[in-house]
Amino acid sequence: MSKLISYEQKNTPIHKLSGFTKLVFFLIWCTASALTFDTRILLCMLVIGFVIYKVSDTRWKQVSAVFTAVMIFMIINLLAIFFFAPYQGCQIYGSRTEIAHLFGNVYLTQEQLFYEFNVFIKYFTVIPAVFIFLVTTDPSELAASLNGVGVPYSIAYSLEIALRYIPDVQDEFRKIKNAQEARGIEMSSKGRLMERMKNTASIIFPLLFSSMERIDVVSNAMELRGFGKKKKRSWYSRRPLKTADFAVLAFIVVFFIESMIITYHDGNRFFNPFV
Repeated sequence: MSKLISYEQKNTPIHKLSGFTKLVFFLIWCTASALTFDTRILLCMLVIGFVIYKVSDTRWKQVSAVFTAVMIFMIINLLAIFFFAPYQGCQIYGSRTEIAHLFGNVYLTQEQLFYEFNVFIKYFTVIPAVFIFLVTTDPSELAASLNGVGVPYSIAYSLEIALRYIPDVQDEFRKIKNAQEARGIEMSSKGRLMERMKNTASIIFPLLFSSMERIDVVSNAMELRGFGKKKKRSWYSRRPLKTADFAVLAFIVVFFIESMIITYHDGNRFFNPFV
């Protein structure tokens, strides 16, 4: 069984990039997605993200569970936007084109649908970027790259531990889940949904206590080895930036600048097709 959103070593162009390159790309990419509401840019990012996803050879079962959970949250968010602000799109685009009457004083409008379509695309521009970054980046190599460009090694090492801890938490969750099922607590797909959710929630406290114990062991071991005593340290996994890294960094910087110019050229970050 594949571990969810954890690093797997593969021989793809994405895996060969420096961890620093992928981190900078990820941060700038998410910033561009957050700042723009230009549908043309978002659709372009959607296509680029899909291409990167295919090139990275990320397997669906690595991200399917988390992706499903995010999609459920996205649907709730879109419904909440509509019911609490059904004319938000009309206010943004300065027009109101009614499609159908729903109930009371609420009408379905083209502007609202277009606004929520943009919100929908935003999810699909950011989520794949998060998954690709996590499954293609070696935590040790990322920490070494960050330290190499001036980030204090204590911060870089903290990030490495956080990324490495993801599969450990998954293993611990699976062990506790199996132990609970051995005691007759139903957590499989055979049980009712609410019952499974309630039983799964009971794993949180054992998982929390085991995680705290693991953190205590790691922190004591690092302290005994004098971690943080000196200002510098050596890295076994340091990877220098290559031509491909500089090309990717140049691309994302140019893409960000161009997307911001297109977005704000008229002083409004919303692309308005209703004018």
